[in-house]
Amino acid sequence: MPTVDSYRYLDKLTGQMVKSWIKQEAPREIPWTPLTKPLSDCTVALLSSGGIALTSQPPFDQETERQNPWWGDPSYRVIPRTATAKEIRVCHLHINPTFAEEDLNCLLPVEWLRELEQTGEIGRSAASHYSIMGYILQPEELLAESTPAIIRHLQKEAVDILILVPT
Repeated sequence: MPTVDSYRYLDKLTGQMVKSWIKQEAPREIPWTPLTKPLSDCTVALLSSGGIALTSQPPFDQETERQNPWWGDPSYRVIPRTATAKEIRVCHLHINPTFAEEDLNCLLPVEWLRELEQTGEIGRSAASHYSIMGYILQPEELLAESTPAIIRHLQKEAVDILILVPT
C-alpha cells in the first residue's frame, strides 16, 4: 500500500524549510479542560484535518494551493454522523485518498464512534462532525471565521467533547 508523502507537492527547498520549521516549534501547554460529567453521558464530535467533503458539497480548493503552495483552504465542511466512505471525497493534496475511500475511519472514525455509543462508553455521537484542511500556513481566516463557526455548531448540538483527528 502506498505511503503518504506530506511534502510531494513542494519543491525540495520548500520541503526542507517546512521540516526545519517543524523542528524549531517550541512545545506549548495543551489547553486541557476536564470533563464535568461522566464520559458515558457525553456527546462527542470529530474534527478531521483530512480535507473531507461530502460528494454533494463543494470540494476544498486544491487548485489555489497548487498555484500557491503556501496557501491552504481555510473553510470547513460539516459531515453528518451517518456519512459513509461512498459519500465522501478527500480534497487534500498531501493525503492519498485511497485510504479513506477504503476505510473512512482512518480520517474520520465515525463508525468507531458509533460503536462506542452502542457499547455505552460515550453518551452519543454528535449529529455532525467537521473537516478542515490540515495544511494551512496562513491560519488567520481559519481562526477568525471557520473556528468560531465550528464552535457555534458544537454549542448548538450541545457537544461535550471534540476529538481532533489529525492527518
